[in-house]
Amino acid sequence: MDFYQWMRDRQDELTAVRRWLHRHPELSGQEFDTAQYIERRLGEWGIAHERVGETGVYAEIQGALGPGRTVALRADIDALPIAEENEVDYRSERPGVMHACAHDVQTTSLLFAAQALQMAREGFAGCVRLIFQPAEEIGGGARAFIRAGKLRGVERVFGIHCAPDLEAGTVGVKTGPNNASVDCFKITVHGRSAHVSTPHLGVDALYAAAQIVVALQALVTRRTSPTDAVIIGVGRLNAGTGYNIIADTATLEGTTRLFTPEMRRYVNQMVAQTVQSVAALSGATADIEWQDYAMPLVNPESVCREVRPVVTELLGPDALITDRALSCAGDNFADLQNEAPGVYAYLGVRSDSVPGSEGPQHSCRYNIDERVLPIGAALYAQMAWRWLTGDREN
Repeated sequence: MDFYQWMRDRQDELTAVRRWLHRHPELSGQEFDTAQYIERRLGEWGIAHERVGETGVYAEIQGALGPGRTVALRADIDALPIAEENEVDYRSERPGVMHACAHDVQTTSLLFAAQALQMAREGFAGCVRLIFQPAEEIGGGARAFIRAGKLRGVERVFGIHCAPDLEAGTVGVKTGPNNASVDCFKITVHGRSAHVSTPHLGVDALYAAAQIVVALQALVTRRTSPTDAVIIGVGRLNAGTGYNIIADTATLEGTTRLFTPEMRRYVNQMVAQTVQSVAALSGATADIEWQDYAMPLVNPESVCREVRPVVTELLGPDALITDRALSCAGDNFADLQNEAPGVYAYLGVRSDSVPGSEGPQHSCRYNIDERVLPIGAALYAQMAWRWLTGDREN
């Protein structure tokens, strides 16, 4: 089956599905209408499916030739709390919510790949598992599928994400680190209130918090190598109840972004130590809470060697991009890679003819060139077909 031609023949259908999803975005963990839509389409095509958690959708396509390998394909389905400003007839109908990270594209692509693979099931043995993952934007969803055993026995996993830095018609498949780990921290500094005229009678939590912000930046410049990509960012600092009152508490929220497990452990440990030490210097104490959103996303070379030929066969050698720049954004597709060897590919969506397609993502004016929809769908389908019917690395 020529998956790419099959998808191109259905450009209008792909576009219509993407636009429905774009008009009806839902926030992380609230993707109820999206999940129902996915289930309805899968049901129309006779594909068995079930819920994982409240809004995740899992499906299986069994090859008609009997037992064989098991592979998994993943798409994320959630949107962002952003008010869309694009003047298009398919703009979001939900105030303050928008598909500003193109998860509507991944969902559409995987749906049509599922339809094509279901039609082609007479030609392969084994099983394709489909993962429609909610809550990616808040670091959720993936682990629910893992806990439910949906990655057990999987030999390969594949996913795509839109890339506004790549031209439409190209695909990035880069060996090694691609995306950073994402850990979020909340620091609570405990001091003692007093009047500003008698600072010696209090412990200024705001002052201690400000010193912590400065000290955390010094970790990057003085405690890590300039050749290592390290981000320690503080996005929120709240303290105080009045202009003339020493603050008794302060809270900070921020994130660390690293590209190797070793650096992730090292930097996060330094952050925790610095918070305690700097607070103590001011006579305060501090607590730190961590949320683990995503591991570093690393594509293994052995599996990249299996994916690259599929890209060049579909689109030609000039379409393959192997040196895409590192992204300090995270993606918990890395959690799935931790369960099975896999590759995350990047679908170029930038076009001079589509305003907003050059990015940035998470923008109120972000958009994509919809002519890439058949490429995304064909990549999903062709990767599953190759792994189930052809050779692969062991």
